[in-house]
Amino acid sequence: MIGRLSGILIEKNPPQLLVDCNGVAYEVDVPMSTFYNLPGTGEKVVLLTHLAVREDAHLLYGFGSSEERNVFKQLIKISGIGARTALSVLSGMSVADLSQAVTLQEAGRLTKIPGIGKKTAERLLLELKGKLGADLGSVPGAAHNDATSDILNALLALGYSDKEAALALKQVPAGSSVSDGIKLALKALSKG
Repeated sequence: MIGRLSGILIEKNPPQLLVDCNGVAYEVDVPMSTFYNLPGTGEKVVLLTHLAVREDAHLLYGFGSSEERNVFKQLIKISGIGARTALSVLSGMSVADLSQAVTLQEAGRLTKIPGIGKKTAERLLLELKGKLGADLGSVPGAAHNDATSDILNALLALGYSDKEAALALKQVPAGSSVSDGIKLALKALSKG
């Protein structure tokens, strides 16, 4: 019903915005990924939106990109995942990172998001498999073999961050075995 808002940004109170569109101000909830890329108050803003109609409220959610809005719509279709949880997921990781986590079936990356437990993370991975672009190999740097996925999971299990693990994986030659890859990645991490 309301697919896009274009107006003046009046207020920014994370995660909620107030956008004036020709004299009518809309309250819009946005993920933090969108919030960080907003202009200052008093400036023009354009948001793609999703209107959720509930028995007790009409809620408007805004996004800086169509990819974010599409992932949000996929997330809220999943049983037990509401709009708040979907916003948390999009606030906790980028669309590309979520796509990669789904492709590699990495529940550990999702459980780092506040409000996402192990069972919810596993349900998300199961329900989103095949529905995000990364499953087609469109995310650059996404791991394409089981060994790379196993190496990444091992590094994450050892307590390294996603960013550290991804950087270490770049030092591992393609086609390395899991044990050799872990050794090379750990060597790269110890130098850093």
